[in-house]
Amino acid sequence: MERTAAAAGLIIVVLGSYGLAQPPAPKPGPEHKAMGYFVGKWTGEADVKPGPLGPGGKMTSADTCEWFADNSHVVCRGEGKGVMGAMKTMGIMSYTAADKSYKFYGLDSMGMAELSTGTKAGSTWTFSADSNFGGQTFKSRYTIVEVSPTSYTFKWESSADGTKWATLMEGKTSKSGT
Repeated sequence: MERTAAAAGLIIVVLGSYGLAQPPAPKPGPEHKAMGYFVGKWTGEADVKPGPLGPGGKMTSADTCEWFADNSHVVCRGEGKGVMGAMKTMGIMSYTAADKSYKFYGLDSMGMAELSTGTKAGSTWTFSADSNFGGQTFKSRYTIVEVSPTSYTFKWESSADGTKWATLMEGKTSKSGT
């Protein structure tokens, strides 16, 4: 019994000192601050092109994006209506210092779930991923251009091989509040 208590005490001391020895979490840097552009309430309109997403047509969206915890991630929840009906969305944007890239994990009520990797050059954000929709696998590229502090344009493109791109959707989104 004494050995068990001594062993438990040693484990607590070791685990406690391990917790104290951990370096503090890195502070968000300028790359994280850049993601703050997306924090707020946004409404969007898009033109969906005929193709793997269906027959084409108009789509509208409303998103609310907020900082998560220590301002190192942005979490967005949204709703949209369009050619494929109504849907709900959720996305998480983060910056990964190890590979100096942005990550965006998005999912929706239509069954899509995707991790994209991106960069930011000036006012242009570009994300790419291997996508699968309706049983079709393709490369996708999503480009956002900050037009002003309260609006951006976007284009979602697909390619079978990453060389010839076809537009799936393009539109404009405006900030409707903070």
